[in-house]
Amino acid sequence: MITGSKLWSIAMITSLLAACSSPATTSTTANAATSTIGTTKTVSVSEQTSVKYADLVSLDADDTNISWSEADSTAIKLNGTTATVTGSGAKAANGSVTITEAGTYVLSGELTDGQIMVNVADKGTVHLVLNGATIHDNDSAAIYIQKAGKAVITLEKGTKNTVSDGKTYVYADATTDEPDAAIFSKADLTFNGAGQLTVTGNYNEGITSKDDLKIISGNIRVKAADDGIKGKDMVAIQAGTITIEAEGDGIKSTNDTDTTKGFVAIAGGTFDIQSGNDGIQAETALVTDGGTYNIVTAGGSANAPAKVEEGPFGGGGGGWGGGTPPTDMGTPPDGEPPADMPEMPSNSGTNAGANTNSAAASISTNTTATTDSDADADTATTATESTSAKALKAGTDLTVNGGTYTIDSMDDSLHSNNNLSVNDGKFSIESGDDGIHADQALTINGGTITIAKSYEGLEGAIITLNDGDVDVTASDDGVNAAGGETETAANTTASTDSPTTATDTDTTSNISVTETTGTTSTTDQTFQGTAAAQQGRGPGGMGAASNNEFHINGGTLTVNAGGDGLDSNGSITMTGGTVIVNGPTDNGNGALDYDGTFEISGGYLVAAGSSGMAQGTSDASTQNTIVMTFPATQKAGTLVHVQDSEGNNILTFAPAKDYQTVVVSSPDLVKDGSYVIYSGGTSTGKAVDGLYTDGTYSGGTQVVAFQSTSNVIWANESGVTTANSGMGGPGGGRGQGGFGGGRNRTQSGTTSESTGTTDAAK
Repeated sequence: MITGSKLWSIAMITSLLAACSSPATTSTTANAATSTIGTTKTVSVSEQTSVKYADLVSLDADDTNISWSEADSTAIKLNGTTATVTGSGAKAANGSVTITEAGTYVLSGELTDGQIMVNVADKGTVHLVLNGATIHDNDSAAIYIQKAGKAVITLEKGTKNTVSDGKTYVYADATTDEPDAAIFSKADLTFNGAGQLTVTGNYNEGITSKDDLKIISGNIRVKAADDGIKGKDMVAIQAGTITIEAEGDGIKSTNDTDTTKGFVAIAGGTFDIQSGNDGIQAETALVTDGGTYNIVTAGGSANAPAKVEEGPFGGGGGGWGGGTPPTDMGTPPDGEPPADMPEMPSNSGTNAGANTNSAAASISTNTTATTDSDADADTATTATESTSAKALKAGTDLTVNGGTYTIDSMDDSLHSNNNLSVNDGKFSIESGDDGIHADQALTINGGTITIAKSYEGLEGAIITLNDGDVDVTASDDGVNAAGGETETAANTTASTDSPTTATDTDTTSNISVTETTGTTSTTDQTFQGTAAAQQGRGPGGMGAASNNEFHINGGTLTVNAGGDGLDSNGSITMTGGTVIVNGPTDNGNGALDYDGTFEISGGYLVAAGSSGMAQGTSDASTQNTIVMTFPATQKAGTLVHVQDSEGNNILTFAPAKDYQTVVVSSPDLVKDGSYVIYSGGTSTGKAVDGLYTDGTYSGGTQVVAFQSTSNVIWANESGVTTANSGMGGPGGGRGQGGFGGGRNRTQSGTTSESTGTTDAAK
């Protein structure tokens, strides 16, 4: 029995989210058809999906039945090209055995070229016990469940069993293409028992069920020319040891016509999967409650195609496409670009600098109906991706409730075409693309996640960190809140009527929508933006902020990024937790990069990186922040120390990369406090991810002392500065963008206004 209410509810949530996530030029509502020009919609999503294995899968007595006796079963003794049947319900002829009645059948011996066929007209349950059986068919499936109510294959404890087929099948006519797996069932198929089973699918697939496929227990090894284990309506795994070597997908479900089916649910087990395409792929939902997973896709992350950022106006890297900007961006006067800044594009067109938030779809090379809408919003690859090689992939929602995962994937390691929730688990990830990606909401509620290699670490339209320990290393953005919306031309309006009413008590969804009607012309928004979107920013953006959001409510997040550290095409909020950002080192990216606002009310933030695109937190924040720009780039490992006038430690930090600007926000900072910033020196404290606690700091060089006068202080070696309008990057709606905008910072420690060192801070 399949419980479909959760899947339906999740699908409805997705529809509502999509309806609320339209850009400024498109109004899409869930319950009424409206068309609004000049309306900015902001979507805030806090979604925790609590769906588990037991919510989707129920077992009956047949699924767990492993018992049999000689008196109550039919014995099938295999002997080369012949077989002997003792009992009723089966007949042997021409080297094959046909079972025509429900019941229990015990197979032993070896069949070198023949088939075990089940054809039960009354739709009863057929129980096959593999009791030391080796079955091979040269030109068809070795075990073919053609007709039955259900088939259960028990692996007798202490036995080794082998099932295989040939490389070429012979079909009755040209229109026939089934069976196509070494074990093929048109009925529900269940595996149980404590024995071993080795399946070799030389023709195509290893194990296939056209209905439900369940694995209750057993030691199962599959090698397949295409997919390893495939079920149409579901793949449900309760336990067992499963080893798969597949040229296609490792484990997959395929029903794309019924939203309550086509899922993969795993309660536990041990998995070792090496696949040419996806490791575990669900047409709809993928749920894992536990288990131990070792997954390598397409040879691993080392085989990923090289990523090449788009040009300077292509919407990447905070205005530089994430690529390599000029090595020396200079120290220009306020409001003027450096000499080597490329010429800004004309704003005479419609949304000339708008971020398209789209990427080419990635699909599996084998013909399935899954649409893989990778929202890698700001990237392009050197080659068109024709292979989906993700480790865990869901067509709708992906929910991880626990387990241990070691992943080396050519493509995304965890990927959802909709929402993705990590509630617990331990992850060791190396990815050739995104570490964890959701087209819509990505929510982390717990677990230990180490992304040692990725292009972008975390990516989703709405990203929420509630708890957990997350460590990200990315060649581009560490965290990227992007995508999840359909961008249209600035002079286009659209209307969608998608009435949605759904309630599910087991799935918590909290979606709030704020509509603010603006007066900005919809035909020319290139250099426009609301005051809220610009307040407290660094360089101004080319294009209004999108609906993307990054929420930090707890947990720890450590980022080492080659591109932006924390990047949101919309806004960032932080209410708790600890965030440490290292990088970038080039001036075309920033440790913090947001197009809307960054409001912080709690937690601890330290972000060290280059100064060229530096941003602090927003003035609307209720927790105070210091943004310090040093007169020159500091070497990696050089301590930066902030203390108050009484010598109390605010920050002692050793950035992992070269840096020139450091942003620190702490509950210990006060609006009218006096502070001293030091560079270099040593600390006797304990460092975790470069952040020191306890101990004594000494030996550093005082850079500046100052009196705080506001909740966001910009400082350099001369004292407090004003983040006046200044040079931004030529952006594409992402990152800072062009000149102007709102409240900008002074470049490279050069100030237009400064206050001298205060006596109180000395």
